[in-house]
Amino acid sequence: MIKILTATQEALILEILAANDTMAFATLRPDGFPQSNTVTYVNDGLTIYFGTWDSTQKVRNLAYSDKVSCSLEGYDQDWNKIRGLSFGGTAEVVTQASEIVKIYELMDRKFPQIKQFPIPDFGAALVVRIKPVVASIIDYSKGFLHSELVALPS
Repeated sequence: MIKILTATQEALILEILAANDTMAFATLRPDGFPQSNTVTYVNDGLTIYFGTWDSTQKVRNLAYSDKVSCSLEGYDQDWNKIRGLSFGGTAEVVTQASEIVKIYELMDRKFPQIKQFPIPDFGAALVVRIKPVVASIIDYSKGFLHSELVALPS
């Protein structure tokens, strides 16, 4: 049963997002098969962003269907400490310049090493925004295989 997100659950989601740098990002291909890619991401609250290129399959898949699924985990050898997150939502390419600037600032703060790489051709570089709709919060500190399914605010 899907429950309404509580403030405690939202804080845990934000903590898990902050503790990780990569996630699996899955889209639906036009041939019906799912496709999963690993992406580095930043977040602004519960909204998640990542950079990519206009020629990638994941961008072509988003033109077919905006529905996505993502997962990230903080594996620990002590299984009682495993916490992770999987969620479903929608994704789209960001087009508003002011939002893109804000996202690049978030990327610079989270990934300072980005400055050592050449500036991309901004005509080919894209930012994707993910709006999670439903999330499964995994927290084994509350018991082995413990998860909570929650609806996220839109």
